[in-house]
Amino acid sequence: MKFHNFWLLLVASATIFAGAAAYNRPPPRKNLVFTPADDADPTTPQQVHISLVGKNKMRISWITDDHTPATVHYGTSSEKYEYSVTGTVSSYQHLNYTSGEIHDVTIGPLEPSTKYYYRFAPGSTGYSFKTPPAKFPIKFAISGDLGQTGWTQSTLEHVSKSNYDVFLLPGDLSYADTVQPLWDSFGRLVEPLASRRPWMVTQGNHDSENITANPVTFIAYNARWRMPFEESGSGSNLYYSFEVAGVHVIMLGSYTDFQPGSNQYRWLVSDLKKVDRNKTPWLVVLIHAPWYNSNYDHQGEIQSVGMMESMEGLLYKARVDVVLAGHVHAYERFNRVYNHVANNCGPVHITIGDGGNLHGLASNYTEPQPTISAFREASFGHGQFEVVNASYAKWSWHRNQDDESVQADSVSIINLASNPACNKLEI
Repeated sequence: MKFHNFWLLLVASATIFAGAAAYNRPPPRKNLVFTPADDADPTTPQQVHISLVGKNKMRISWITDDHTPATVHYGTSSEKYEYSVTGTVSSYQHLNYTSGEIHDVTIGPLEPSTKYYYRFAPGSTGYSFKTPPAKFPIKFAISGDLGQTGWTQSTLEHVSKSNYDVFLLPGDLSYADTVQPLWDSFGRLVEPLASRRPWMVTQGNHDSENITANPVTFIAYNARWRMPFEESGSGSNLYYSFEVAGVHVIMLGSYTDFQPGSNQYRWLVSDLKKVDRNKTPWLVVLIHAPWYNSNYDHQGEIQSVGMMESMEGLLYKARVDVVLAGHVHAYERFNRVYNHVANNCGPVHITIGDGGNLHGLASNYTEPQPTISAFREASFGHGQFEVVNASYAKWSWHRNQDDESVQADSVSIINLASNPACNKLEI
C-alpha cells in the first residue's frame, strides 16, 4: 500500500475506571500498528478475511501490493485443491493514499459444518476455514469498536477460543478515520481469525473518512469489507441481511439515511416482510449507535434518537429478538423493551462497543440505573450468542480481566416467534 508522510505515535489508552461490578483493572495498553516485513514479497496475500454469501457460498478477500490474479484454489483436503475460482481485482484512492490490489472471490457451493482448505497459487501458503452449520445449534461471537490496541489483541484471543461459527461486528472496525494505512494494519491484525471464520460487519463512525460531511463517505470500508448486500436486495454495502442456520440477521447502517421513505427504510420494510419465522425462527438486528443507553457517552445523537424514531416500530412489529449495538465503549444489556418501556414482545437490546478501541472505556453511567437496564459495566470484552434451538438461546458476556476471559453476565433468551402472546404484527 502506497502512502506519503505517514507516521503514527504509540500512545496509551485512556485510564480505565471501575464499572458496575468493580474489580482490579489491569493498566491501559498501547495502540498497535501491524506492518509487513521490510523484505516482504509484494505479491504475498495479506489481510485475508472471509464472509458469507447467500445460502452456501463464501467470499474470500485479500490484498497484495503488486498485481496478482484473483484466483482461489480450494477443496476439503490440504493435499488436493479440487476447485478453482477467479474473481475481481479493484483498488481505491483517498487523498495521497493508493490502496493495494483488493481481491474478491466467491467460492461454492459449500457443504455445512465442513473444513475447507484454500490458497491463492499452487505451492503458496495454505489457509483453512470451517463453514457454519445448516441447523441449530449455532454460536455467534460479537464485539464492536475493535480498534487496534493491546486490549483488541486480548479480545481476539478470547474470541478465538470460544469455538464460534460466525463473528458479528456492529461497527467501528479499524479506527482508521482519515488515516488510510490503519486499514491495512487492521487487516493484518484480524487475519488469523477472519481468514478462518466468516466475519459479518456493519459500519461505524470511525470507519468513515469524513463523518461530519454530507454525504458521509465509507470509501475504504466499502472497498475492503464487501458484504452480501446484493443477495439481500439492498442497493448499498452499508445495510444488508443474511441467513444462517435458522437465524435471519439484519445489518443496518446508522450513518446512511434511515428516515421513512429512504432507500434503507424501504429496504428494511421489504426485508422484514420476507422473513419466514418457520424457516428462520430467530431474528437479530445489528446497528452501530445504540437506541437504548444509560451511559453518559453518546446521548442524544441523531443516529440513535432519529433512527430509533424511524425504525423501532418496524422491528417491534416484526418481533425482532435481539438488537446488538456498539459505539458506547462499555457493555450494557437491557430487558425486553419497546418505546422506553419494558415490553415482553420487544427486543433485548445489548450494547457491546467494548472490543478494545483506542479511546478507552466509557465509565460514567446515569444514576439510578433505569429499571429496563439489566446489567452494565465499563470493561473490554466480547459476547457470545449461542442459539441452541428454534426456541431457546443463551447470551453471555465475557470481560477481559488481565488476559483471562471471565463470564460476567449471562441470560437465557426465549424466541418471540415461539411466544403465542407475541404474534407478528402487520408491517
